[in-house]
Amino acid sequence: MSYKYIAIEGNIGSGKSSLARLLAAHYDARLVLEEFADNNFLAKFYQDADRYAFPLELSFLADRYTQLRQLLSAQDLFREKIVTDYLFTKSKLFARVNLREHEYELFQKLFGIIDPQLSPPDLLIYLHAPVNRLQQNIKKRGRAYEQNITGEYLEKVQAVYQQYLKQEIQKTIIIDTSTVDFVSNPAHFQSIVDFLDKDYDFKTHYISVQ
Repeated sequence: MSYKYIAIEGNIGSGKSSLARLLAAHYDARLVLEEFADNNFLAKFYQDADRYAFPLELSFLADRYTQLRQLLSAQDLFREKIVTDYLFTKSKLFARVNLREHEYELFQKLFGIIDPQLSPPDLLIYLHAPVNRLQQNIKKRGRAYEQNITGEYLEKVQAVYQQYLKQEIQKTIIIDTSTVDFVSNPAHFQSIVDFLDKDYDFKTHYISVQ
């Protein structure tokens, strides 16, 4: 596989971290997982979104930038490949959903200053799942602060991702996780790896199982 830097994205509960772990283990790559557990605003946001949305998004912006900046500037002679379970642009997408208009305008200015300082991934893998599947996954993993996430909120997040994917962006693989079970079905995971190893020339590629 020729890709040096792979980012995995998707809605809440789509399986980003699970696929990142599998790919990093398979390719002996450096695994970078988002450090959301230490964010003091996250649980508060789900209790009072209007009050905590702006500090939450600013803290995520700073944390993601710091983590990726350190990662991409460091040299690891033993692990040249990198797999992350988020894209830096995620900050802007969630800000679009969560912030008021005037807050989002300020956030965009800050994002525009920071974003050019980070190298984009060679490949984006986007995990798509219907909202009912996302809700099942969220319930199954059992994070207390996530249990009240509404289907309406997940639909809004889904919409901003879909809009982003329609733009002219980096090389992207879209995986339909309603049919592709890369966690429980080794053959499904192998189909992803086989495609990555082929190094096909493409802009957007869809992977699903009939």
